[in-house]
Amino acid sequence: MQILISMTRRVVQLLLVVTFSVVSTSAIAVNISPDSLSGDQMKLLNGEIIVSLSSLPDGVTGVKGTIYIAASPKKVWEVINDYDNHKNFVPNVIDSGILSDNGTEKVMFEKGISGLFIFRKKINIKMKVWGENPKRLYFERIEGDFKVYRGEWLLVDYLLGQGTFLIYKAEVKPDFYAPEFAVRNVQRRECPLMLEAMKKRAESSAIIAEKSK
Repeated sequence: MQILISMTRRVVQLLLVVTFSVVSTSAIAVNISPDSLSGDQMKLLNGEIIVSLSSLPDGVTGVKGTIYIAASPKKVWEVINDYDNHKNFVPNVIDSGILSDNGTEKVMFEKGISGLFIFRKKINIKMKVWGENPKRLYFERIEGDFKVYRGEWLLVDYLLGQGTFLIYKAEVKPDFYAPEFAVRNVQRRECPLMLEAMKKRAESSAIIAEKSK
């Protein structure tokens, strides 16, 4: 009788283990299934760049841009932080570089040309940047041609595609006269160009790294 009870317990335990394993595997499959992606994420995977603008208090313009990059967050992070070379691959940037780096926070500068039609102007800005490698990078104006320029880069790992959803968020207000509609038009035009430049650079870097293995 004791033997029968012991065998019954073992059978029940095995059934519980098998059942738990099946449920756990199903849950993982659902989490990484393309069916679980949002409509916007599917658009991004198909090559679209999504940009949205908002009007914030005190004349500040909010901008959010998102793109999918077929490279790891590590590669994307390296490209974003390559301030010495932004002038070589980011549109409208004519000079850039790192002024200081204490290991936790960097101070960088960029000079560029920004605007649309008659509202074109040479822009200078100095910013501090800091964050959590390779997930989130914050930036904020120190001085330059903006009253407000702050925001963050978010790098979301997409394991199924071995890539990254890159999200750019910023709050912008020039330190010179520019109608709000002009600022919005500039952001609507230049944000996708910047994101596309980051994508091309990161994907090219990833391909080179893969070939060198």
